[in-house]
Amino acid sequence: MNPEIIDENHQPKADKKQPLIARVKLEWLVLARLGAPILVAQLAQMANGVIDVLMAGRYSAADLTGVAIGNSLWTPIFLFMLGVLNASQPIISSHKGAGEDHKILPVAWTAIYVGIFAAIVGFVALTNVGPLLGMLNMEAKPEAITVGYLNAFVWGLPALFLFIALRGLTDGLGNTKVFMVFSILTACVNAPLNYALIYGKFGAPELGGVGCGWATAIAQWVTVLMFLVYLNYAKAFKKYHLWQQRMLPKLSELKSFLALGVPIGFTIFVESTMFAVIALLLASFGSHIVAGHQIAINVVSVMFMVPLSLGMALTLRISFLMGSRDRESANLVARSSLILILIIAFIYAGILVPYAEFLAGLYSTEQEVIDVAVVLLGYGAMFQIADVIQVNGIAALRGFKDTKIPMYIMVSSFWGIGIPLGYILAKTDWIIPMMGAAGFWIGLIAGLTNAAFWLTLRLFRFSRA
Repeated sequence: MNPEIIDENHQPKADKKQPLIARVKLEWLVLARLGAPILVAQLAQMANGVIDVLMAGRYSAADLTGVAIGNSLWTPIFLFMLGVLNASQPIISSHKGAGEDHKILPVAWTAIYVGIFAAIVGFVALTNVGPLLGMLNMEAKPEAITVGYLNAFVWGLPALFLFIALRGLTDGLGNTKVFMVFSILTACVNAPLNYALIYGKFGAPELGGVGCGWATAIAQWVTVLMFLVYLNYAKAFKKYHLWQQRMLPKLSELKSFLALGVPIGFTIFVESTMFAVIALLLASFGSHIVAGHQIAINVVSVMFMVPLSLGMALTLRISFLMGSRDRESANLVARSSLILILIIAFIYAGILVPYAEFLAGLYSTEQEVIDVAVVLLGYGAMFQIADVIQVNGIAALRGFKDTKIPMYIMVSSFWGIGIPLGYILAKTDWIIPMMGAAGFWIGLIAGLTNAAFWLTLRLFRFSRA
């Protein structure tokens, strides 16, 4: 495989004439080239949430609370639909590998229609959160800000889900840089709009936290419209003119799409809600425990972006090779990626153990909070190893279009092992004296280790030559 044939439009075919070590190195290079833009895009998307929280927090505590609650309500919907829509990436990558370009646009349009449906459902759900907020017993002002923020934010949902749907086309064709550029653009548009609409600058109305919702909605529309213009005129996508070749989805294609995507979406949803539940269960231990836990989770979450991005690249690469009927190269990538991901995990463990106090100190100046975070980051070193193995396994299996059994493995690992064991260790004396937050981290490690074992076992079954 010659690296010079890697361009912006496609992935390379594998060159089986090269020695094994050379092939592995070049496959790792392909994963890095696919994954690096994905990583930057992920960080740019995270930046939008950070910008909202920072700017709303500087306006007032009530606005920060309102925006944070609003974010916590729309994020699960987004993550579920993100997983569902991500089904288009391996499907399109597989068609590209098979040279079946005529099958690519129908998949892209199926994703668009699924995104439109998701936007309608999200609009209805997020504009009717009053009863749910009433159950939270929020103060009147933050509650009003949450409602106002969501009522503004929902107008950007069609653009947001269209953006994610179109990503399936660009990423699926191997051009991951496109989504990266437009993700950065979203953050660049969102930041000044936030400033203007929160604080009433540049002639804009002063809306406080509600302005975050309008800023995000406007930024999403600006980005997706520019994305559509790019896709229409860019040389690399000339044959994929969406609007000139509009089509309705076929029932068979929709079923295949959802059969692959729904398990992905549900897996992501289950994982994200698990962390939210742990945070709620820790609330009774006091603010310094919760703060230390959140710091540790944030540190490992930022580190997780690298293996997550490589995992998404792995899905694309295996899908492409399977589409090109090169099962042997797909198997090689699947197995060799485990070595690459373990190297990253051990580097992370080597950072977390000696530098835990330094990392915690970046988030807090309170020694009591730092002490809690340092202890949890010690567990985080073990957490990382199990986590990167499971994300590698599940990403590779998605490339083989195996998503249903991995979903069952993840659900049983998180909710059958992780949460119950964590609760027993953290909040009871049934096995050993109550451990507090550390108990939940041990539960997470146990759940992730179980998931890593079974996913890797299943992966080696799929990657048998």
